[in-house]
Amino acid sequence: MLGSILILSGYAVDLRRLRYFVAVAEEGHITRAAERLDMQQPPLSRQISLMERDLGIQLFRRTPRGVEMTVAGQALLSEAKAVLAQFDRAIDATRRAARGEQGTLCIGIAPTAPFNPFVPDSIRCFREANPLVSLVLHEGLSNDIVAQFNNDQMDVAFVRASQIHADGVIVAPLQEEPLVAALPSHHRAARTKSKAASLKSFANDPFIMIGPAGTGLHDETIAACHRAAFTPRLGQPAPRITSALGLVAAGLGIALVPSTMQSARMKGVTYLPLADASAKAFLGLAWRRDDPSPVLKKFLSLVRAMAKNKA
Repeated sequence: MLGSILILSGYAVDLRRLRYFVAVAEEGHITRAAERLDMQQPPLSRQISLMERDLGIQLFRRTPRGVEMTVAGQALLSEAKAVLAQFDRAIDATRRAARGEQGTLCIGIAPTAPFNPFVPDSIRCFREANPLVSLVLHEGLSNDIVAQFNNDQMDVAFVRASQIHADGVIVAPLQEEPLVAALPSHHRAARTKSKAASLKSFANDPFIMIGPAGTGLHDETIAACHRAAFTPRLGQPAPRITSALGLVAAGLGIALVPSTMQSARMKGVTYLPLADASAKAFLGLAWRRDDPSPVLKKFLSLVRAMAKNKA
C-alpha cells in the first residue's frame, strides 16, 4: 500500500496507519483486520497503539469479542475514509496522467485536413480510447501553426506543409493524395466532361492561391506548376479553402485542392482530376521533438500506427 504523511489538526499521521485504523474499525476485530491487510496481528495492534499515542486519543475500547470504537474513533472514521478516498483518486489521476490517459492535448488542423477521412477518424479513435483527455482543436494554415508552436499554444498539428519552421518542431509524413483542379462550372474543361486534364492546359488561367507563400497548398500549387513546365498566373489570394472555392465559383480563377476536397460540394464549382501523377498534396503530423508529454506520445503512437495500416 502507498504510504504518506497527513497532517490532522497539527498531528502528523501516516496514511498507512489511517488505512489500518479503517480496517480495524470496519472489522471490529484486530485479527480479522490483520488478515484483511495481509499482515500479522501483533504489528497491527502496535500500529493502532502508536496512532492513539501520537494523537493522544483513545480510538478503540478492547472487548472480549474484539474492539469497538470510542466516540472519538467514530468521528475519525468517516473523515478517514474521505481522506483515503481523495488520496486514492489523486494517485489514480497521477498514474493516468503518466500513462497519457488524462490531460489536455491541443491539436492544430490545416483547413483542408478535416476533409481527409484519416484526420477525423484518428482524432475520434484517440478520443474513444482516452475519454479523460481533453482535446482542444485549432484550425490554421502553416504560418498560424508556427506561431502557436512558438507561443507554446500547440502540442501537435495535422499540416499540409512538409516543413514547419518553428524551433524544435519536426514533421512526419502521413499521406500523399492527388491534387485536383477546382474549376468554375462554366470553365471549358468542366464542360468537356473529360476524366482528367493536364495541369499545363490551365497555364493561362489565374490560380486562386490558398494562403500566403510558405503555407502548404500555396507552395504545393507553385511546385506542381513548375513541374508541369510553367509558372502559374497568380489570381486573387484566399485566406481559407472555403473562400477560395467561393472565388472559383465566382469565376475568378481555378484552384488546386486535395482530392478529398471533392466531398465539399459548392454550387458553381466542378472538380476535375489531373493527369499529372506528381501533383500531390502532403499531409503530415508536426510536433516538438523534445516534448515529454505522455498524452502527446500516446497520440503520436496511435496516429502513426493508423497511417502505417492505411499505407
